[in-house]
Amino acid sequence: MRGGTSKGVFFILSDLPKSAQKAGPIRDNLLLRAIGSPDPYGKQIDGMGGATSSTSKTVILSKSKTPGHDVDYLFGQVAIDRPLIDWSGNCGNLTAAVGSLAVSRGLVDRERMLENGVVEVRIWQQNINKTIIVNVPVTEGRVQETGGFNLDGVPFSAAEIRIDFLDPIGAEGTLFPTGNLIDKLEIPSLGTLQVTFINAGIPTIFLNANDISCDGTELQETINSDLAILQKFEDIRAHGAIKMGLIRTLDEAAHRQHTPKIAFIAPAKSYTTSSGKIITADQINLLVRALSMGALHHAMMGTAAVAIGTAAAIPGTLVNLAAGGGDLKEVEFGHPSGTMKVGAKIDRSAGDWKVTKVSMSRSSRVIMDGSIFVPGDVLQMRDLVQ
Repeated sequence: MRGGTSKGVFFILSDLPKSAQKAGPIRDNLLLRAIGSPDPYGKQIDGMGGATSSTSKTVILSKSKTPGHDVDYLFGQVAIDRPLIDWSGNCGNLTAAVGSLAVSRGLVDRERMLENGVVEVRIWQQNINKTIIVNVPVTEGRVQETGGFNLDGVPFSAAEIRIDFLDPIGAEGTLFPTGNLIDKLEIPSLGTLQVTFINAGIPTIFLNANDISCDGTELQETINSDLAILQKFEDIRAHGAIKMGLIRTLDEAAHRQHTPKIAFIAPAKSYTTSSGKIITADQINLLVRALSMGALHHAMMGTAAVAIGTAAAIPGTLVNLAAGGGDLKEVEFGHPSGTMKVGAKIDRSAGDWKVTKVSMSRSSRVIMDGSIFVPGDVLQMRDLVQ
């Protein structure tokens, strides 16, 4: 399924072999082989993956065991060239597809279904233990995928799906892990950088583009073809992860590639997107570029957009300052493929910031439905995996 600007292979938990229905090496080995990792050639030629961080993803769904929810959603980010699945965070883009599949596979109770209208799907996100509401359009009892909603980074229009991330502060700490809106991060190879650490949607590190000799308008090829700057970003991410309390040593960062995310920001300026579209400075509030699994994302991760919307709404963060400062309930930011709008509801009581909801629109589509074959030695059995 495509969800937002990502694509992943979705499994219903009960369709997996029994030995792979629980966390552990058997499940990981099965999913790695289905996706085609590890591939030292970086192509995932022998599996379902698309050889980018946006297309090397797996999802496992089941009827929810959490009261007040319809579906349990577990996400695995699959490394391309290494035998690694990172289960430490969510994929916000694929969340739209989770809602659609929950409706079409009967994971939403019949009494809550509609013949025509919008079905509210209540998702329990198992990686971060949070509630997400996905509003799925339904026509004649079936998920409606076609429509006039255009999402930059996706070549075709589709039906709009609104997603509400409720209380999106991550399970691994407070909104600002260090207690500061802006921190100074010391890195031996780079010196001292100003950063904002935030834990909303997904743990994220924001830094100013000009502090790393960028201008915020960069496209994928500019960053991903420069091994020196990619290593610089990874150094920043690893040192930042320690400051955020996510890891204890720098070596641990290699085994936790999915989180934290790292993004660089700049004030609004005109630029040309990867598709050749011109975005003018008056269309956006700021520029954001984000990296996922060690490479610049072609658009924007949904979870990182939650972090962007939250940080923009809180006066004094680097994101808020880049967007012009002040009270910003909603921002539209420029990314490599175009623009994206995200809004956040923020409260402050007893000196602490609280995020009640972050909202955005995505779309989704089933691309294929069938069987994936994996070699028998993966599980020491010859299972046909549905």
